[in-house]
Amino acid sequence: MDKFMQAAIEEAQIGLAEGGIPIGSVIVHNNNIIGRGHNRRVQNGSPILHGEMDAFENAGRQSAQTYRESIIYTTLSPCAMCSGAIILYGIGQVVIGENHTFMGEEALLKSKNITIEVLQNQQCIDLMQNFISASPQLWNEDIGE
Repeated sequence: MDKFMQAAIEEAQIGLAEGGIPIGSVIVHNNNIIGRGHNRRVQNGSPILHGEMDAFENAGRQSAQTYRESIIYTTLSPCAMCSGAIILYGIGQVVIGENHTFMGEEALLKSKNITIEVLQNQQCIDLMQNFISASPQLWNEDIGE
């Protein structure tokens, strides 16, 4: 498996171990991880710290050029908020662990000429399916239902 998707999965597992939602993300520039994060809505009582948003936060201030040259890896298809940040910062490629349990704004990303790769990684699917089965109310809160 790709080492960057593995790093995103490790972030998701950290989030789950902390009592949160198991979604992880890493931002990669020139084959180096510049930001990593996981969904910390529960842990921080935050309405916005999805995995991708946490990775952006942890990447810190980067030049527009750096973001345009970066790839974001995420264990789950990005929601509208996270897709908006990807578009805002000009990231040109998104590698998605799976979109079986949740289909985010992939059509919007594609409409902005962003390259999407969906792996349908079984480990990512299992993490989410097990979490949704165990904590459906928390999952519904996270996706705004």
